[in-house]
Amino acid sequence: MKNFSIAIVSLLFILVVSSVFIVYEGQRGIVFQFSKIKRDSATDEMMVFEPGLHFKIPFIESVKKLDARIQTLDEAPDRFVTAEKKDLMVDSFVKWRIVDFSTYYLRTSGDVDTARSLLKQKVNNGLRTEFGNRTIKEIVSGDRSNLMTQALESTSSSREELGIEVVDVRVKAINLPTEVSNSIYDRMRAERTAVAKEHRSQGQEQAEIIRATIDAKVTVMLAEAQKNAFTIRGEGDALAAKVYADAYKKDAEFYSFYRSLEAYEKSFNSKNDVMVVKPDSDFFHYLKDGAKAK
Repeated sequence: MKNFSIAIVSLLFILVVSSVFIVYEGQRGIVFQFSKIKRDSATDEMMVFEPGLHFKIPFIESVKKLDARIQTLDEAPDRFVTAEKKDLMVDSFVKWRIVDFSTYYLRTSGDVDTARSLLKQKVNNGLRTEFGNRTIKEIVSGDRSNLMTQALESTSSSREELGIEVVDVRVKAINLPTEVSNSIYDRMRAERTAVAKEHRSQGQEQAEIIRATIDAKVTVMLAEAQKNAFTIRGEGDALAAKVYADAYKKDAEFYSFYRSLEAYEKSFNSKNDVMVVKPDSDFFHYLKDGAKAK
């Protein structure tokens, strides 16, 4: 009897727990009866349960919870064509939320990936139209905010079609396709290389001109310096000759004797000096006279 009572109490507890479900803040709940959506008997509309504590029939009804918060759709960049038939890679994101849970579930079966796919298609169609009506210059020069506003307005039908409200559409980046970017970079690189070669050749030409000018100036300066040196040396030699001549005029014998002594000193300065001279040469004039004097 006691075991039977425990079993009854446990069964009741399980039934109570199974009949209660909680919808948390930021969620909405949809109840199914044998895989069929539960509807309001008065209006025949799908019953959507707000956040709070709710009840259902155990084992007969099941609950599916949907996210009611603002969500982000941020997919890979897509290719768009401008009014000039130029391709652009556009990176954008969308902020959206569910506002009509009945329509949302009927169109997507509550699958977020399906909702994202349908929403992406609708947003891209709007962006494609806006990019197709503008040139690259208009898009880049500041018309991007108007473009995003128009794209957001073009998604207004998603409320009726998908039960989704698009809160915001933003374009994060606009780039050229990789193959176009590489082509542009290659052309820019070739242009810069050509300009660099031109500047380098002009620099070499200027360097040669400067080098030739400096070499010419150096040559002229050396020639003038050599000319001045010869002039000064000639003037010195002339002055020395004049001094010698004046000294010779004052005492010719002494001057001759002094010059001979200088010659003797230079000739016999080293022990290795060898001279082949006749003994009766004038070079030994004063040596012979000195020997006779002794």
